[in-house]
Amino acid sequence: MSEQQTPTGQAANGQNQDDVTHFGFRNVPKSQKAGQVAEVFHSVAGKYDLMNDLMSMGIHRLWKRFTIELSGVRTGHQVLDIAGGTGDLTMKFSDLVGPTGKVVLADINASMLQVGRSRLTDRGYAGNIEYVQADAEHLPFPDNSFNAVSIAFGLRNVTDKDQALRDMTRVLKPGGKLMVLEFSKPTNPLLSKAYDTYSFSALPLMGQLIAGDSESYKYLAESIRMHPDQDTLKGMMENAGLVNCKYHNMTGGIVALHVGIKP
Repeated sequence: MSEQQTPTGQAANGQNQDDVTHFGFRNVPKSQKAGQVAEVFHSVAGKYDLMNDLMSMGIHRLWKRFTIELSGVRTGHQVLDIAGGTGDLTMKFSDLVGPTGKVVLADINASMLQVGRSRLTDRGYAGNIEYVQADAEHLPFPDNSFNAVSIAFGLRNVTDKDQALRDMTRVLKPGGKLMVLEFSKPTNPLLSKAYDTYSFSALPLMGQLIAGDSESYKYLAESIRMHPDQDTLKGMMENAGLVNCKYHNMTGGIVALHVGIKP
């Protein structure tokens, strides 16, 4: 029996385990996780792009470029970018779909959505982009709406990942592609150890120095460790109804791009 369980199958705080999820390394009521994640991203929104560059040493741009290359998105397509944040992927998709296509930048967090809208508007992106505040678990779109759906570095913050994957599959058109770009599990033990040291030492320190918020970046590091590994996530995508699911490890498995097709 784990030390966080009681003989009645309840969490240590007396709640039924079915009503509890993780927020980083802590257990919290499922009803509270979305709000706590929202507080994190309200806090980091203004420095999000700068921190991404610093934390990944700019490599996140290569990970996103690979995602775009594998997307198969072309002129006239309808694309949904979930947890689109500051709009890196949305910008590239907008160029690809052209004036006859559409890209929806969706994010559950109003602060991130506003940063993304301002950034893209400042760069002249307007006509083929829509902005929607939306929960990945309950997407406000009809069935069979999009040729491609992406979620980059957002799935690990979702409370019910299985439900989110099912809803992403629902809104895909038959033959459409889901792309999940997310931090994953390094394949080399030495790299894994070095990555742990970096994540739990350097990230909170950078968060404090740059964004004035070490706790949010401590949560982000913990959320990465709690995210399913590559094969587990592949199985979750298959269970959601996707076929031809596969993943591509990048930077030694620190990040993985999972891809699946709606039959």
